[in-house]
Amino acid sequence: MKKTSFYAFIITILFMSCNSKTNSPEFIKNNTGRYLYNSDEIIEVYFNNTELFLKWHGAAEIQPLKVDENTFYVKEMNEKIQFKKNPENNISYIVLVPKNEKDQFQYNFRKLNDDEKTPTEYLLNNEFDKALEAYQSIKQHDSLDPIIEEAYLNRLGYNELKNKNFSKALAVFKINMALYPNSSNTYDSYADALFKKGDTIEAIEYYKKSLTLDSGNSNAIRQIKRLEKKE
Repeated sequence: MKKTSFYAFIITILFMSCNSKTNSPEFIKNNTGRYLYNSDEIIEVYFNNTELFLKWHGAAEIQPLKVDENTFYVKEMNEKIQFKKNPENNISYIVLVPKNEKDQFQYNFRKLNDDEKTPTEYLLNNEFDKALEAYQSIKQHDSLDPIIEEAYLNRLGYNELKNKNFSKALAVFKINMALYPNSSNTYDSYADALFKKGDTIEAIEYYKKSLTLDSGNSNAIRQIKRLEKKE
């Protein structure tokens, strides 16, 4: 074999080995799991025949391009990612590789424990107390997070009410009341759900609570007159 052909062969082999899609059993064991992308969204990392895949943003089979043993390019994010353990807390993270080599790594997306869920996941599982705890934790760390906005939770509750999921609608409105106890609108929405469910007496009680916080709440005034007339 000529020297040039031999070197070309070696380079090809090295290139193929560096770009292999396969991952070691240890790498798979350490990095399979769910990572917190934001306060209510998950990146799920899984492996199929040792190849890395992600579930993210509603896509179930995102296949990153393997750059080296611990670096992957995710086209859907337009980012290179790595899997690293933060030495300060010994927790695994997905980190975004800095585009500027001088920049430091940021521990972006924390790996969740097996029993951890997002607020939405708790709601889907009807674990309403845990959902409230999760929302309260988010509010404590970032009161401006959009996932805990009163208007967002209100819309979520009315979506459930529209579909006649009364228990879930009431649970969402109750969470909103707990997060925003001084808002007339949260009590008014809870009263609307009670009324739709058929709990007239309790609905009146919450419409009146709404009025104590906003005496000009026209919906509460109208509903109280309407419901008390029926009694």
